[in-house]
Amino acid sequence: MSLATNQEKIKIMTLQNAVNHFKNLEAKTTKKSEIKIYQKFIQLLYSLGNSALSESEIQSIEKQLDGLDLNSTSTKNKNYFLRTYKLFQKYLKDTFSLTTKGYYTNLGIGLGSSFGIIFGIVVLSNLERSLGISLGIALGMLIGLVIGRNLDSQAKAAGKMLF
Repeated sequence: MSLATNQEKIKIMTLQNAVNHFKNLEAKTTKKSEIKIYQKFIQLLYSLGNSALSESEIQSIEKQLDGLDLNSTSTKNKNYFLRTYKLFQKYLKDTFSLTTKGYYTNLGIGLGSSFGIIFGIVVLSNLERSLGISLGIALGMLIGLVIGRNLDSQAKAAGKMLF
């Protein structure tokens, strides 16, 4: 192996190193909001470690973790780690189709309520305005919930759901 390859392997943050890093950060803080985001990262990383990913996929994830600059010496705040967590989730979703528990359910409820408002205004306009909007939101959320739960169960059955 060449020296450059050895240095590259040393530089790349492994899943276990990332877990240890977040455990250290969690131990150093007393703010509940920071502890919560650190625990989310730890849970996600443990779930990735326990999933049936190939070695090349794990290496790709570790390179992505390294690119997130989690180890830098400057102090990072909660907002930085929250943005980083969302970026990492998006990377996992886009690259490996891996989602977290309830991902599609939350998406379905959000989209359903949005379309429900429009449905309530346009279709149920012959009712009182607020009643039509309320019924539209409720109906949209219900449909979104059903569709989202179905997609979540399909993702879980396919082994594409983390924790």
